[in-house]
Amino acid sequence: MNKIKVLLPRKIALPISKSKKSILLIGPRQTGKSTLIKQLKPDLSINLANQREYLNHSTDASYLESLLNQYNPKTVLIDEIQRLPSLLNTIQDILDNWTVKPKFYLTGSSARKLKRGQANLLPGRVYAYELSGLAACELDYQLNVKKALQSGFLPENYLCTQAKEFQKNLETYSATYLTEEIQIEAATRNIEGFARFLNQCANWAGHILDYSKIAQQAKVSRSTSLRFYELLEDTLIAHRVFSYQVENVDTVKHPKLYFFDTGVLNGLLFNFQASGDRVGLLFEHAVHNQIRNSALAHDLRVRIYFFRSRHGLEVDFVIDFGNKKIAVEVKAGQVSQSDVKSLLALQKHDPSINKLYAVGLNETIPRKIKSVTVCGLNEFLKFIFPL
Repeated sequence: MNKIKVLLPRKIALPISKSKKSILLIGPRQTGKSTLIKQLKPDLSINLANQREYLNHSTDASYLESLLNQYNPKTVLIDEIQRLPSLLNTIQDILDNWTVKPKFYLTGSSARKLKRGQANLLPGRVYAYELSGLAACELDYQLNVKKALQSGFLPENYLCTQAKEFQKNLETYSATYLTEEIQIEAATRNIEGFARFLNQCANWAGHILDYSKIAQQAKVSRSTSLRFYELLEDTLIAHRVFSYQVENVDTVKHPKLYFFDTGVLNGLLFNFQASGDRVGLLFEHAVHNQIRNSALAHDLRVRIYFFRSRHGLEVDFVIDFGNKKIAVEVKAGQVSQSDVKSLLALQKHDPSINKLYAVGLNETIPRKIKSVTVCGLNEFLKFIFPL
């Protein structure tokens, strides 16, 4: 696939560039981390994915210091920092003890190995950000939702105009990168078991997880499957959404699983058609992706839940912003009056929920059904994540 030079402005680029602190930027591959930092024109760039550079730094603990003394850069990019977490100890020493020290931009595609590294970097030394796929605000709220149901939100794939190209890219990404990333991480020796588990997770995406059944279908033990869920989350590939608990309401306890990108999910399933039997699931995934992408773009920490009672009351998402809560129902077509009943019932059970939204794939002009705001995805994101 021909590389597309992506120069879309990413919203977190501004706080990253203005920060006087060094930066740790994590996110899955192809989200645009390196592109974002390179646009800031660092004086020195080190790519640990390059084997020669990796060996230089891994075999000589003082190699980074010698480079800094030689070039005297004000800003330094170290790409794929998770490949050599021990380098964080050297960076810590530089930040602590050098009188004139550069600003570091550290990027990585996995939170797992960096957890120890971040612990070594004492609070206040490094500001951490996460970059995922494109957020609607980065496209002036002109997101082509129906296209994104097929291509997802990774910049290269979303901007690609040739369906065969982004499909091939996503099939390769899903079939090769996801398992290779786990192998590189040395997170498990059971790569075949993980690959089977990953395929089962794709089949269960957006549904309430039955841990035992998925483990059985993947031919791994239940304890192994639980560890694999953690790996998916640590490598930022998928996220579990847990049940929203309401006092005096009997709710389901098992979580749902959403992949970080609709296109990656399609690649795992080798199915890019938003057909009638899939469009509801894909649109729900896209809404989840955009809530998360938008929160990260605005550097906001939100908690996302779903709600389902044992008596059939169900709401797709409850978003906790800390100072407010909103409930969201997602519909693959237009929203009818019957579609908002669960939202109204949930708010009656839990008055702490401030606002109600019904997001429809075919909604174009915002309107009201009782106290529920009905709108399309772009308008919804603009309402809850204002510029």
